[in-house]
Amino acid sequence: MRRTALLLAATAAAAVLAVACDEPTTPPGTPDVAAAKADAPGQTGQHGQAGLGAAVNKQLASLRAATAQFHNFDKAVAAGWSAKITSCMADPALGGMGFHYGNVGLIDGSVRADQPELLLYEPEKNGRLRLVAVEYIIPYAFHPRSAAPPVLFGQEFKQNDVFQLWGLHAWVWENNPSGIFADWNPRVSCQYTTDVMVM
Repeated sequence: MRRTALLLAATAAAAVLAVACDEPTTPPGTPDVAAAKADAPGQTGQHGQAGLGAAVNKQLASLRAATAQFHNFDKAVAAGWSAKITSCMADPALGGMGFHYGNVGLIDGSVRADQPELLLYEPEKNGRLRLVAVEYIIPYAFHPRSAAPPVLFGQEFKQNDVFQLWGLHAWVWENNPSGIFADWNPRVSCQYTTDVMVM
């Protein structure tokens, strides 16, 4: 029952959130934030990689390698990212996020750069879905709001009090002028679907 409640909370939270290490964080947020951010002084360039530091760029490369096959949406579904978490999310001022599809088996309080809980897809004119980003989520039930923020890629997760979780986006498949770890992407749109959630 508790697991079901946690999964429902995490699923609902993804609708509101505008959000490679080879080992899970133990526990999330344990890494020293100042030390982690020393490797991530900037977020510019293609996919926001310039200035992030060698360690973060290596993690992002691992994430891309792990998710490259999911450009084919059917492969993502077959691999477990089959739960449609949200409609296509858009903000009139900030841009879009697209549809969120989740692998609920990964919502367990740990994060791995190569196993994001959510995949984000932008609808295309031809009706296909295009992979643009990933999102990591950790419910407060696993990592309390009062604790230090979880950290991945040298970035602190953001709080979402409405749905009781922490979240972090990584725009690894669509360049984001707002930053690779920003919530919204002005280059992503929901114009080719009627299934839209305007924030």
